Amino acid sequence: MFFRRFFQFFSSDIAMDLGTANTLLYTRKRGIVINEPSVVAIDTHKNSILAVGAAAKEYLGRTPQRIRAIRPMKDGVIADFDVTREMIAFFVRKAIVGVRLSKPSMVICIPSGITQVEKRAVIDAAMLAGAGDVAMVEEPMAAAIGADMPIHDPVGNLVLDIGGGTSEVAVISLAGISNAASVRVAGDVMNQAVQRYLREVFRLEVGDNTAENVKKILGSAMPMPNAPALEVSGRDIVRGGPRVATVTEGHIREALHDPVQVILNTVLQALEKTPPELAADIYRNGMLMAGGGSLLKGLDQCIARETHLKVFVDKDPLTTVLRGTARAMLDRKRYQPVFIN
Repeated sequence: MFFRRFFQFFSSDIAMDLGTANTLLYTRKRGIVINEPSVVAIDTHKNSILAVGAAAKEYLGRTPQRIRAIRPMKDGVIADFDVTREMIAFFVRKAIVGVRLSKPSMVICIPSGITQVEKRAVIDAAMLAGAGDVAMVEEPMAAAIGADMPIHDPVGNLVLDIGGGTSEVAVISLAGISNAASVRVAGDVMNQAVQRYLREVFRLEVGDNTAENVKKILGSAMPMPNAPALEVSGRDIVRGGPRVATVTEGHIREALHDPVQVILNTVLQALEKTPPELAADIYRNGMLMAGGGSLLKGLDQCIARETHLKVFVDKDPLTTVLRGTARAMLDRKRYQPVFIN
C-alpha cells in the first residue's frame, strides 16, 4: 500500500484531446498545460524534428524543400503514425515537470465514428510515446461531461461537437450514447472551402493559415449586419504575382454554405433516429455545441432555426472536450461507464 501511494505521488495522470487542429493536455497537478496546433516541422535531410505545435504552425506554407510542416492527424484520426508518436512524446515531456518514477497514465478522447484499427493506432502511438496505460472516451461524451450535462440521469442530452476533422452529434442518456452521427466535415473542410472560393471567384491562391484567419474573422452561417470587409493577400493565379483582394462576410458565408449544410444535415439525421422519449427531453433541454467549429458566427442560430431547438454554445468550446476527459480521468469510479476500452 505504501509503495503504491509513493509511486502514485510521483506519477502523472494525463488527459489528452488529440485533435486534428489542436492538441490539448491536462495534468492532475497543473490543469491545462498544453493547447497547441497539431503540427510538426521536420528536416527531411537530417530526418529530425525542428519544431512542434505553435512554432511548427508558422512553418506551414513557408518552408524550403528540405523542411516539411506536417499535420499528422487527419479527419480526427492518425494519418502519420510515426510523426504523431513524436508529437505526443514532445507534448508529454513538456507537460510533465519534475521527478517522474513511472510512466503516465493517459485518458484520450477519440471521435465516436472511428474504426477499431484507428483506435488501436491511437493506443499504440500513446504507448510508444511513453504512456503506461491508455483509456479512451468518445468526444461527444467528453463534451457532455465537460459542460456539466446530467449524463448519468435517464434524460436525453444532445451534443454537437465540431472539431478540426470531424463533426459529431450524439444523444446521451444513462452514461451511454443512445445514437450518434458523425461526418468528416468540420474546421479543416471549412478552411478548404474558403481557399477554393477565393481561387475560383477571386482567382487568388492563399495558404492554410490565411484561409483559417479569413474564416475566423469573416466566417458566418447567417447574415451578419455591419460586418467589416477584409483585405486578403495571396498569389494571383492569372499573373502569378502577389495581389490583394477585398473580401466580405457575404463572400465567406457563401463559401461555407456547403460545409454548414452537411453539419446541419448530420444533426437532423441524429434527431430522426432518436427515440420519442429522448426526443421530448431534447426539445425541453436543447442542444449543446462544443469544439472550435461552434464558434462560427450564427451557426447556433442557423441550427436552432432549422431544428426548432434551443441551442447553447459552451462557455469555452475549445476546451470542453478536454475538461470532460480530465473529469473522467480524475473520477474514474464515477465515470467508469464512459470508458470504451
